[in-house]
Amino acid sequence: MDFTIPEKMQAILEMIREFMKNEIYPLEPYFFYNKFREMWPQINARREMVKKMELWAPQMSKEHGGMGLSLMEHALVSEELGRSPLGHLMFNCQAPDAGNMEILAKYATPEQREKYLIPLVAGKIRSCFSMSEPELAGSNPIELNTTAVKDGKEWVINGHKWYSTAADGSQFAVVMAITNPEASPYQRASMIIVPTDTPGFNLIRNISVMGHAGDDYSSHGEIMYENCRVPLSNLLGPEGNGFVIAQDRLGPGRIHHCMRWMGVCNRSFEMMCQRAAERKIGKKYLSEKQIIQAWIAESRAEIHAAKLMILHAAWKIETEGLYAAREEISLIKFFVAPIMQKVIDRAIQVHGGLGVSDDTVLSYFARAERPARIYDGADEVHKSVVAKRIMRNYPSPQ
Repeated sequence: MDFTIPEKMQAILEMIREFMKNEIYPLEPYFFYNKFREMWPQINARREMVKKMELWAPQMSKEHGGMGLSLMEHALVSEELGRSPLGHLMFNCQAPDAGNMEILAKYATPEQREKYLIPLVAGKIRSCFSMSEPELAGSNPIELNTTAVKDGKEWVINGHKWYSTAADGSQFAVVMAITNPEASPYQRASMIIVPTDTPGFNLIRNISVMGHAGDDYSSHGEIMYENCRVPLSNLLGPEGNGFVIAQDRLGPGRIHHCMRWMGVCNRSFEMMCQRAAERKIGKKYLSEKQIIQAWIAESRAEIHAAKLMILHAAWKIETEGLYAAREEISLIKFFVAPIMQKVIDRAIQVHGGLGVSDDTVLSYFARAERPARIYDGADEVHKSVVAKRIMRNYPSPQ
């Protein structure tokens, strides 16, 4: 691999760093202490600035209104934006919208592109992704209870979903439901677009996560689909292709997530070092304490190792495709998330009481990023999958 960052990308990253420092970090205190929907005027003003800087939707092709960055290039951008909870949203490459944009760009009909993709990329609407169900393991997308049955010219959807991120305030959901129950496990489900104002789409609540239910974009919704009817034309991609589309969405999505986690790590690490350099305990600064020095050294090594693994996985996806890189994708998912958790926790410990307050971003990171070891497949599932693949090369004696 060539680790050289082209001059154009260096310039883009520097522009992003300056924008983060001047426009995004100062907005974080409002985010911590106010309703999210009250922030949209300030967010939209900054989004317009991003558009004028021609840094909008970096993950999307120029044809679809984005920057047209490669997966490797977007990974570097995602690392910078991940330093703030607001970073990706300002540049319109936030989950779950970014993943929905990508699958719409690949599978949507011309009519669906006009109605959903174009305004989504333009930042005029938001969306959510309805796959996980409370009764079944979200790690396995072939296990679903939600059904979509044909009735004349309509799909009739019934089911219970939760952790549909940003459902509150979204204009449509991409729903994964069983449409072909008699088919093989990987061909039973389909993806269907459901406008959120459709009768039968019921947002029950924003799930309280570690004491915070959130609102608007900053939330995770529980949804009941009760005889929810949409036209057959709302099918996204071929019927029975839901699992394939989910994998298309999750593979690059894990690169995006992991590099965002690198941004979280870098911000937490820098805050830890700054605090250690400034905080005096008795006659010594924290930075002089051996245990703090060990945390700093270990964190630096872990962050560096994690970033190299992620970039290697992204490189393999670009050069050999998603299928060839499936092991690397699983490796980074269970390797990076615990490192992020450790770095955040060390930074909080160095900050003491300040670290668990909402006066810094650290408490938000601890609360919001703990689920990283669960969503997109629990760490334990990815470890098991990797181990099974490895052990195929070591058959047991018969």
